[in-house]
Amino acid sequence: MTAPLRLSLDTSALVANWRALDALSGTAACGAAVKADGYGLGARGVVERLAAAGCRDFFVASWGEAAALADLVTDLHVDLSVLHGVRAEDMPAAVQGFARPVLNTLEQIRRWRDAGGGRCDVMVDTGMNRLGVSSEQVADGLLDGLAIDTLMSHLACADEDAAANARQRDRLEHLRGRTSARRLSLANSAGIALGSGYAFDLTRPGLALYGGVPRGELASVVRQVATPQAQILQRRTLGAGESIGYNALYTAQEPIEVAILNIGYADGYWRGFTNSGCARVGAAMLPVLGRVSMDLTAIAVDALPSLGEGDWVSLDFALPEAAAVSGMSQYELLTGLGSRFERIWA
Repeated sequence: MTAPLRLSLDTSALVANWRALDALSGTAACGAAVKADGYGLGARGVVERLAAAGCRDFFVASWGEAAALADLVTDLHVDLSVLHGVRAEDMPAAVQGFARPVLNTLEQIRRWRDAGGGRCDVMVDTGMNRLGVSSEQVADGLLDGLAIDTLMSHLACADEDAAANARQRDRLEHLRGRTSARRLSLANSAGIALGSGYAFDLTRPGLALYGGVPRGELASVVRQVATPQAQILQRRTLGAGESIGYNALYTAQEPIEVAILNIGYADGYWRGFTNSGCARVGAAMLPVLGRVSMDLTAIAVDALPSLGEGDWVSLDFALPEAAAVSGMSQYELLTGLGSRFERIWA
């Protein structure tokens, strides 16, 4: 069944973004966060393309996400880490060895030791107070005897010029050599932009890989990867004084040609684009009219008299600008892209 929605995905932009972030990472390896199904783009397609470009370290949130990529780990000779660690329910999958747990708690560490203590990563809390064991516990020998690949932490305020960034960096640096870990890792996308002092041995970008700009320093580096495209369901004329959509939020001052698109907030085209979003065909701008509803969005098509039922339009979705227009974060815009899109890599 052919979908009335397409997500056009730019391989060259994805690869260029990773290479740019890799270069900014200096001597550190540059990995890729592919949790939330590759930030909405499709994790398998992302892993395949970035592995071909040279990326070797990938990160997901859960063991379900890891299992969906297990064959690629073998076929592409890459490493996969599960950021949420390992619950008791995860152990049957975790002991198979296709991914490493990122151990976050005392109980997870005990559970992993009891299972034989194979290769793992460990999250240390340096100030975010979300996941991880304390730096004091690490310094006191909590991790002694574990086969740790990467000791990592996560920046809380990397998208801001906050004093907390340097404090977190210094706390992780003070743990260098205190464990068996062969690598230290701290920087996400925004952390990479903070400078070489944050790169350590491995960086873990996410948002910027997919076209997001978490800090201004990356604006000239990052390229847009994902563009939603929708098919026209109906073309109609809205008469002067007539309104369209829920709550009549747009009223025509004069007759206007309208197209109804097969896209709405169920697909991640949020209500924040109401009367503010825009579609395009070539150079023609086609503004959104009225309320974005669950499955349908109206646009003005006076600029294209030949545009009709069954034709395709692209939605403006450059992430910094789309976030400003919609009121949604760049992360929400990406991860909210729904399952009804046919994802097409070019």
